[in-house]
Amino acid sequence: MRPVQLADIEIAARALLRVAPEARLGVMQDMIQQAEAADRFRTATRRPHPQFGTGTLMSSAAHWQQAPRPAALGADALQAYSVVLAALLANASHQSL
Repeated sequence: MRPVQLADIEIAARALLRVAPEARLGVMQDMIQQAEAADRFRTATRRPHPQFGTGTLMSSAAHWQQAPRPAALGADALQAYSVVLAALLANASHQSL
């Protein structure tokens, strides 16, 4: 997966807001796996992956339904962001260049 930017985190959290809290970790892990697969494809072919995009978390998350950007970060939004951050901390591939 390509290095993570703040926008990647927001788009992933907005995707997680569309799923039940108990399903969020699994969906986040899927997004990371898709971004990793897309990045490998992009590196090998110099083209975006036809299904998962360019290898960024944002391009992977964009394939999931997005909740609107929250006006304020309530408990549900904060929980979604915390799932994103915890999954990224557990996965070191986003730190490579």
